[in-house]
Formats: sequence, structure tokens, C-alpha cells
Amino acid sequence: MQWIEKKLESDAMSQPQTAYSTRWISAVSRIDKAEWDRLALAAETPFLEWEWLRLLETTGCAAPETGWTPHHLTLWRRDRLAAAAPLYIKSHSEGEFIFDIPWAEVAHRIGVSYYPKLVGMTPFTPVPGYRFLMAPDLNRDRITRLMLNEIERQCRQSRLSGVHFLFADPAWARETLPHGLTPWIHGGFAWHNHGYEDFDDFLAIFKSGQRKNIRRERRSLRREGVRLRALSGDEIPRDYFTRMYRFYSHTNQKFGLWGCHYLNGAFFESLHAHFRHRLVFMAACSEEAPEVPIGMSFLATKGDRLYGRYWGSMENRHALHFDTCYYAPIEWAIENGINRFDPGIGGGHKVRRGFESVPAFSLHRFMDPRLRGIMEHYMTDINREETAHIEAINASLPLAQES
Repeated sequence: MQWIEKKLESDAMSQPQTAYSTRWISAVSRIDKAEWDRLALAAETPFLEWEWLRLLETTGCAAPETGWTPHHLTLWRRDRLAAAAPLYIKSHSEGEFIFDIPWAEVAHRIGVSYYPKLVGMTPFTPVPGYRFLMAPDLNRDRITRLMLNEIERQCRQSRLSGVHFLFADPAWARETLPHGLTPWIHGGFAWHNHGYEDFDDFLAIFKSGQRKNIRRERRSLRREGVRLRALSGDEIPRDYFTRMYRFYSHTNQKFGLWGCHYLNGAFFESLHAHFRHRLVFMAACSEEAPEVPIGMSFLATKGDRLYGRYWGSMENRHALHFDTCYYAPIEWAIENGINRFDPGIGGGHKVRRGFESVPAFSLHRFMDPRLRGIMEHYMTDINREETAHIEAINASLPLAQES
């Protein structure tokens, strides 16, 4: 597909005499890596960086065949990339994790086609942090308006039902709201580092019963001869990426129709050469075979953030999931100056292991005025109920009275 180019108005307020043009591109690989990452490296999330997005596309995970057609908006100032929005045309809602089927049903009832739609997110990655990528010297509000106007024009021209920005960076979501997007709050989880010196210091925040329970869960694995070790970057053996794919597949197979098996082996194996500098593996191994994991969790890190993504095990061991996915990563986070750890969506058991419920945000704009009006009418109540649910979860945290 050729680049589709359209001239936009000049940004007279911040860039006199400078005109911008837009190009819609069918693959992130059509953009030079250094040009893209000049914008993406400033974002808190690692999942908007060129290599991660490119690997999703080139390995066939995010592709037209899977219902994820790359359709990225780029904004150019002469021959320099000034801003970019990773976007995908979707023919279904799988791999998004915001569960918008009720809105699809409403659209059907009023005779509006819900698919195809345009989605802004990192595919299959329900991690807050999505935003428009912009050069730091731009007028952010004006460029946001230009890009949103171009996105709406493209939606109408291509008969897309609307645009949906999922798991938005909270600060970016606040910046974008004045431009007519409807926010939708979703519950998530996060661990915050309140200056803990070590894991025992972290455990001190809990009531004594839960503190003992966590220590008991970790001891049970040690008694069975299971040891966990953290491996990051170049420390991660190449064959661990193949093993991680097997664990990931096995975990999803256990959930049958409710599994989320969106990634393939080629994607995992490509990460070793191209993205391991952002990765941390928690490998659980037995004393008999200390180099052969019986279970692993896959995490990514950038700056002072840690993100839990995938996990799996071929053995049923009590508390292996909790230690591999929560306790060991928290311990590593404390040792490495991490301030926030996002463990992934779902799982009310997280609140008993040090995570609090936090809001995640998606932003929506339907092209059909009836569907847009219905969402705007009901979303205030929906968001109020979700906020109350988040507060109720946090009220049940098993924390010591003094904390």
C-alpha cells in the first residue's frame, strides 16, 4: 500500500512558516526505526517502541489475517517525523481487553455497523500508556487536534464506525478530553513502591495474618526444592524465549474458549534478538535441574516501571503462580528502584498480594451521532459505578492499621 499523504494547516502558534503533512502507513517498518523511536523512547511504556510493534506485525500476530490491519497515522514536518499514532482497523474486538460487546449490541439494535472500527493501542497488550507520539517542541494541543481531525476524516472516508484509544496514558487522556472524546473507566491493578528497603519491609504493610500467609506460600516452594531467579536483558538464554512461548500456550489452552492465545512462536523467538534489553524473566527451577525452568513469568521494564505480561508452568505447584508473577517481581522491583509495577488485568487475588485497584482509561468517538449520544448519556453513570467498585476493592486491602 502506498503512503496516503494529505497536507494539513501550518501550526502558526508554535512553528511559524511550517506546514505539516499526514501519511497513513500500512506497517510500522515503513518508518525508519530511529525516526520512530526518537518519539517513542520518551514515552513511559516500552510497548509503543518500533521493535515491539514491528515484531507484532512482521510475525503475523497483528495482521489483516488476524483482524488487526495496521493503519498508522504519521505527521511530518518536511522530511522529519513530527508525530505518530499506532492504529489498527479491527473486524472484531478480540485482543483488546475492554469488552465492548455491549456497545456492539447497541449499534446492532439501532442499525449501525460496529465493525470495522479503528483502534489505537498496542495489540494484545492491556497496559496503560497509549498516547500520540510527538516531538517535544510541538504545540501538543494543536497537534492533537490536527491528528484527531484527520482520524475522523479517515473514519468517515473508510466507513469505520469510530475510533477507540484503549489503555490510554492517564496524563494523555486528560489532555485529549477537551477534543470531544468520551472517557470510559476500567478497573486495573498496580503496585507502588513506597520507599521499601527490601521485601520484608514491604510485607510490614500487611496485617499479620496475610503477612504470614505470603511467607508460607514462598516457603512451600523452597521446601519443594524450587528456586526463583531473575534474568534480564543479555542474561536471558535464547532457548528461554521458546520455552516462554510453550508456557504461554499451555496457560491459554487451560482456559479453552476463554484463552487469549494471540501471539505465536516466531514473535517470542524474535524478541531475543530485538527486544531483550527491555525484558525480565522470573524463572522457577528445581534443584535437580537448575537451568531448566518448570515455570516462568515474562515482564518488561522501562525507566522506573515494570510490566507483567505472560506466565506459564508445566507443573502444578502450590503458590508457584503467586511467587513467579507477584512476589519475586516485587522483590526485584524494590532491588532495582522500580516505582510502579503493573501486573496485568484481571484477578481479584492481586489485592491480597500488595496491589491496589487503579483506574485505566479508554477514549471513544463514534461517527454515528445516535451511537455517540447513547454512549455520552450513559457513560457518566457507568464510570461512577466503576469508580465506586475500585474504591470498594481498595477498602478491602488486608493492610495493617498503621499503614
